[in-house]
Amino acid sequence: MPRDTIVLLGVNHKTTPLEIREKMALSGGYEEPLQALGAIRGLKEYYLLSTCNRVEVIYTTASPEETRRDVLEFLFGRAVPAADLERYVYHFEDEEAVEHLFMVASSLDSMIVGEAQILGQLKEAYRYASGQKTSGLILNKLLHKSFFVAKRVRTETRIGASAVSISYAAVELARKIFGRLDDKSVMLIGAGEMAELAAEHLVGQGVAGVVVANRTLERAVKLARRFNGRAVSLDEVVEQLEQVDIIISSTGATGTILSKKDVRPVMRERRNSPLFFIDIAVPRDLDQDINDLDNVYLYDIDDLQNVVEMNKSERDREAVKAERIVHEETLKFGSWLDNMEVTPTIVELRRQGEEICRVEIEKTLARLSDLSPKQQRSIEKMASAIVSRMLHNPMQYLKDGNGNSKCVNRQERINTVRELFRLDNGNSDRSGNDA
Repeated sequence: MPRDTIVLLGVNHKTTPLEIREKMALSGGYEEPLQALGAIRGLKEYYLLSTCNRVEVIYTTASPEETRRDVLEFLFGRAVPAADLERYVYHFEDEEAVEHLFMVASSLDSMIVGEAQILGQLKEAYRYASGQKTSGLILNKLLHKSFFVAKRVRTETRIGASAVSISYAAVELARKIFGRLDDKSVMLIGAGEMAELAAEHLVGQGVAGVVVANRTLERAVKLARRFNGRAVSLDEVVEQLEQVDIIISSTGATGTILSKKDVRPVMRERRNSPLFFIDIAVPRDLDQDINDLDNVYLYDIDDLQNVVEMNKSERDREAVKAERIVHEETLKFGSWLDNMEVTPTIVELRRQGEEICRVEIEKTLARLSDLSPKQQRSIEKMASAIVSRMLHNPMQYLKDGNGNSKCVNRQERINTVRELFRLDNGNSDRSGNDA
């Protein structure tokens, strides 16, 4: 029998607009959706990945066409017309499904190529599938292989080494300036979304403290609470410069809120220890002449964008290496699948050969009763060697080791061998006589 088909159905940020993804009929968590998938007839093994940017179902089945309709209904209910589903949903089978999963695990299919979050999401989803025993021999092997591929890509390329977002670029520059961040403090001036994100990443890198200055003190208090920091008024900003190291400014002011003459005396009080300003506001909040002061570093949004663009170019180069690794590992997994498909026939072929060998040795030795034990062993070894030599070419044919068999698909080769050696005939004559 042919092995089951591996099928991957999904939607993501590239193929499907948010208003369609929002209609997907998935409740929170994985338990209930996995149970619902289990009710679909024809699914053998199945796995569900659900993130804010993608939902994918991977399953094995003997009837891909019949199960597709039911899986799509599971994903969307009847909220999206069938014609639209054909536009938005991607459908991969076997090698294409394997390669797509490896691309996802390696973050080559992510909104930000090289981000590390997706691998953790894949592993979390696998814990649920494994816990509910919805993944079996094939999907267990496939998912563990995807984790290995992701690790290999991280190890052998620099795809995740450079910042490709404004907020990450700010963190990368801060690390270059200060080396370590766990003894540094950051001050947010204003409460823009991008500034908050940069602060979030800095907190994630272990900065020692956060100060929030905002025109509306209530907003400052609320944001400071989120970062376990403290709130101050905008009038206290210059005073706070003596106590912080990184300043992220993102106000809606129409003019500059800090000038060179404000910062100069602060540097004397700080004994010239470095200050890093990140001006994300448009129009800019900070006087560009601040950059002229010793040990003061000022980057605006254009500077950060230039860093991002350079890093994107580097990631694009690394992505080429990563895709080569993905393709290589896809071929290896395909070989494993192929070998798994022919293994039962190989086992039966060997068993049949050993059985014929045993019967013929017994018949021969029964007629040669005067042989010594050493001579008997020599005959047994010779018979076993003959069987092994006879079976070598059929086994190579099954494994596609013969160049001339490339034009014949694997299932045809399996069927040919099984017919020639009568492996499906329970009454086949094993005595060595012609049938």
